[in-house]
Amino acid sequence: MIRALARLGALVPFAALALVPLNAFALSQDGQEFLDIMKVLEPLQCQKRQLRRQIVMADAERRAADSRKLREDFARLDRDPRTSKLEKRLAELEKGITSEDLPQINRQHVEAFYRCE
Repeated sequence: MIRALARLGALVPFAALALVPLNAFALSQDGQEFLDIMKVLEPLQCQKRQLRRQIVMADAERRAADSRKLREDFARLDRDPRTSKLEKRLAELEKGITSEDLPQINRQHVEAFYRCE
Protein backbone atom coordinates (compact mmCIF):
# COMPACT_ATOMS: atom_id res chain seq x y z
CA MET A 1 0.00 0.00 0.00
CA ILE A 2 2.77 2.43 0.93
CA ARG A 3 4.63 1.63 -2.29
CA ALA A 4 1.51 2.35 -4.33
CA LEU A 5 1.08 5.73 -2.65
CA ALA A 6 4.76 6.51 -3.20
CA ARG A 7 4.35 5.76 -6.92
CA LEU A 8 1.32 8.03 -7.07
CA GLY A 9 3.28 10.76 -5.31
CA ALA A 10 6.01 10.46 -7.93
CA LEU A 11 3.43 10.92 -10.69
CA VAL A 12 1.96 14.16 -9.32
CA PRO A 13 4.57 16.42 -11.02
CA PHE A 14 3.92 14.69 -14.33
CA ALA A 15 0.17 15.05 -13.90
CA ALA A 16 0.60 18.76 -13.20
CA LEU A 17 2.77 19.06 -16.29
CA ALA A 18 -0.03 17.54 -18.35
CA LEU A 19 -2.26 20.47 -17.38
CA VAL A 20 0.10 23.00 -19.00
CA PRO A 21 -0.88 23.71 -22.61
CA LEU A 22 1.50 22.07 -25.05
CA ASN A 23 1.79 25.22 -27.14
CA ALA A 24 3.48 26.96 -24.19
CA PHE A 25 6.53 24.85 -24.96
CA ALA A 26 6.20 24.88 -28.72
CA LEU A 27 7.35 28.44 -29.41
CA SER A 28 10.95 29.39 -29.82
CA GLN A 29 12.15 32.56 -28.12
CA ASP A 30 12.02 34.43 -31.45
CA GLY A 31 8.55 33.05 -32.12
CA GLN A 32 7.27 34.23 -28.76
CA GLU A 33 8.73 37.71 -29.24
CA PHE A 34 7.24 37.79 -32.76
CA LEU A 35 3.77 37.01 -31.33
CA ASP A 36 4.16 39.60 -28.59
CA ILE A 37 5.04 42.32 -31.11
CA MET A 38 2.18 41.24 -33.38
CA LYS A 39 -0.24 41.72 -30.48
CA VAL A 40 1.11 45.21 -29.85
CA LEU A 41 0.80 46.13 -33.53
CA GLU A 42 -2.64 44.56 -34.00
CA PRO A 43 -4.71 47.76 -33.55
CA LEU A 44 -2.46 49.62 -35.99
CA GLN A 45 -2.63 46.81 -38.56
CA CYS A 46 -6.41 46.79 -38.24
CA GLN A 47 -6.61 50.52 -38.78
CA LYS A 48 -4.32 50.28 -41.83
CA ARG A 49 -6.41 47.44 -43.29
CA GLN A 50 -9.57 49.54 -42.92
CA LEU A 51 -7.88 52.55 -44.52
CA ARG A 52 -6.75 50.42 -47.49
CA ARG A 53 -10.34 49.33 -48.07
CA GLN A 54 -11.62 52.89 -47.82
CA ILE A 55 -8.94 54.08 -50.27
CA VAL A 56 -9.93 51.43 -52.79
CA MET A 57 -13.60 52.35 -52.42
CA ALA A 58 -12.87 56.06 -52.79
CA ASP A 59 -10.79 55.37 -55.92
CA ALA A 60 -13.49 53.13 -57.39
CA GLU A 61 -16.12 55.78 -56.75
CA ARG A 62 -13.81 58.49 -58.15
CA ARG A 63 -13.76 60.51 -54.95
CA ALA A 64 -10.30 62.01 -55.37
CA ALA A 65 -10.45 64.33 -52.34
CA ASP A 66 -11.47 61.49 -50.01
CA SER A 67 -8.83 59.22 -51.49
CA ARG A 68 -6.12 61.82 -51.01
CA LYS A 69 -7.10 62.41 -47.37
CA LEU A 70 -7.21 58.67 -46.65
CA ARG A 71 -3.77 58.22 -48.22
CA GLU A 72 -2.42 61.01 -46.02
CA ASP A 73 -3.89 59.28 -42.96
CA PHE A 74 -2.28 56.02 -44.02
CA ALA A 75 1.10 57.70 -44.55
CA ARG A 76 0.84 59.32 -41.11
CA LEU A 77 0.42 55.88 -39.55
CA ASP A 78 3.49 54.63 -41.42
CA ARG A 79 5.61 57.54 -40.20
CA ASP A 80 5.19 56.71 -36.50
CA PRO A 81 8.74 55.93 -35.30
CA ARG A 82 7.59 53.54 -32.58
CA THR A 83 5.68 51.31 -34.97
CA SER A 84 8.47 51.50 -37.53
CA LYS A 85 10.88 50.21 -34.90
CA LEU A 86 8.55 47.32 -34.01
CA GLU A 87 7.97 46.43 -37.67
CA LYS A 88 11.74 46.36 -38.26
CA ARG A 89 12.12 44.05 -35.27
CA LEU A 90 9.46 41.75 -36.73
CA ALA A 91 11.45 41.56 -39.96
CA GLU A 92 14.57 40.61 -38.00
CA LEU A 93 12.70 37.96 -36.01
CA GLU A 94 11.32 36.31 -39.15
CA LYS A 95 14.75 34.77 -39.74
CA GLY A 96 14.67 32.99 -36.38
CA ILE A 97 11.15 31.60 -36.61
CA THR A 98 11.02 27.81 -36.75
CA SER A 99 8.52 25.62 -38.53
CA GLU A 100 7.07 24.74 -35.10
CA ASP A 101 6.26 28.44 -34.55
CA LEU A 102 4.31 28.85 -37.79
CA PRO A 103 0.98 27.25 -36.74
CA GLN A 104 0.65 29.52 -33.71
CA ILE A 105 1.75 32.61 -35.61
CA ASN A 106 -0.74 31.80 -38.35
CA ARG A 107 -3.53 31.25 -35.80
CA GLN A 108 -2.75 34.59 -34.14
CA HIS A 109 -2.76 36.31 -37.54
CA VAL A 110 -6.14 34.82 -38.49
CA GLU A 111 -7.69 35.67 -35.11
CA ALA A 112 -6.40 39.26 -35.41
CA PHE A 113 -7.90 39.50 -38.89
CA TYR A 114 -11.35 38.46 -37.67
CA ARG A 115 -11.19 40.70 -34.60
CA CYS A 116 -10.60 43.61 -36.95
CA GLU A 117 -13.74 42.91 -38.96
